[in-house]
Amino acid sequence: MDLKALSALYREMGIVGAGGAGFPTYAKLNNKAETILLNCAECEPLLRLHRQLLKFHAPVIIEAFDKTREVLGASEGIVCIKASYKGAIEAVTALLSKYPKLKIKILPIVYPTGDEVVMIYEATGKVVRPGGLPIEQGVAVFNVETMYNAYYALRGEPLTTKLVTIAGEVKTPMTVRVPIGVSLKELVDFAGGETVEDYIYWTGGPMMGNIEPTFAPVTKTTNSVFVLPADHYLVRRFKSDYTVETARAAASCCQCKMCTDLCPRNNLGHPIEPHKIMLAAACNNFKDTSAFINTFYCSSCGVCELYACPQGLSPRKLIQEVKNALKSNGVTPPKDVETKKVSAIREYRKVPLDRLVSRLAVKKYQTDAPLNNQLIDGFKTVNIPTRMHIGAPCTPVVKFGDRVEKGQLIAKAGEGLSVNIHASIAGLVIGVDDKLITIKAD
Repeated sequence: MDLKALSALYREMGIVGAGGAGFPTYAKLNNKAETILLNCAECEPLLRLHRQLLKFHAPVIIEAFDKTREVLGASEGIVCIKASYKGAIEAVTALLSKYPKLKIKILPIVYPTGDEVVMIYEATGKVVRPGGLPIEQGVAVFNVETMYNAYYALRGEPLTTKLVTIAGEVKTPMTVRVPIGVSLKELVDFAGGETVEDYIYWTGGPMMGNIEPTFAPVTKTTNSVFVLPADHYLVRRFKSDYTVETARAAASCCQCKMCTDLCPRNNLGHPIEPHKIMLAAACNNFKDTSAFINTFYCSSCGVCELYACPQGLSPRKLIQEVKNALKSNGVTPPKDVETKKVSAIREYRKVPLDRLVSRLAVKKYQTDAPLNNQLIDGFKTVNIPTRMHIGAPCTPVVKFGDRVEKGQLIAKAGEGLSVNIHASIAGLVIGVDDKLITIKAD
């Protein structure tokens, strides 16, 4: 199989990054890649499905990873695993004799190691420029579940299911495989239901996750749903008002620079300086416009506001507001931004994961959440969004009343960056528009 055929296959089968923004996998396939990385760092605290999947299904994941490397013509593949993931390390180590072009890189147990810019530096020593793409450094990054899905795509099976960790205030934390489109509420009920009366559903990790309604569907990028008490520290910080936070910054920010000193991207030489935007945005200081422009280079990891700031201020919230305002007004990040040298003391500014977990008040939710990779059936309906990836939304190719089989194409990739979407269950289409396709099981 050549590069063109593999790209077409991944696009047709609907393969996207199984976490984060869901970047279409075919668009990462580039023969300029000299090194490809398998991301088993699970950037966020509490997430665990990638280490579980690699521990128990390493043969198929590594086979797909090496096949991708071979097609791209990359000289090496590096499996990046946190040092604490002993089971995953052992599983991959046992296979390396079969794959001479692959090796393991043991990553430190810090946050945010799973950020691809950070991980590329840890694994290769290369720095991706501010606003740049990994391929500019001859690198492509794929996560564990993406390669698991790629293995089955290579065998003609489209992406219709998702692994999700269910934890927090639930009776039985677990990691399960479910059809794309089932509701978060159904997942939580499957895990025994909520153990507190007043709660919210939090998807993604505690640092970069979001509050979602209980009826929200599982998508191709849903890694977890945590049930948290409605008055939890993270929930209160998430719901804080931008105008209030701006006033707090104007009144309290002492310009100690801790937010900038601990910023992972700043320590790699990127020009994001949270303390400057705190001063500029909070005090309407427009003398140094670079403070505003450089918000484009923030990865929104949250270290500045959930770990670094000794006063509990919210640099990330201000940065995100400025960034959104710039984008909405047609401002784009400048090209050829100067990258400074990697900080000589970067090693001492990494955020220990255990300390972060304690700071976030989520230590009690660090549970095993054992993996059950057998597909859970029996859901009555699924609501499948037509956009579960970065890029153009898909166009439905089914209509109300159509009967569909599991794996059948129901929405065709849009023009430009996009991938196909397939039915996750067999049944009748009982709702369809440009945003959502609803299927009722037989």
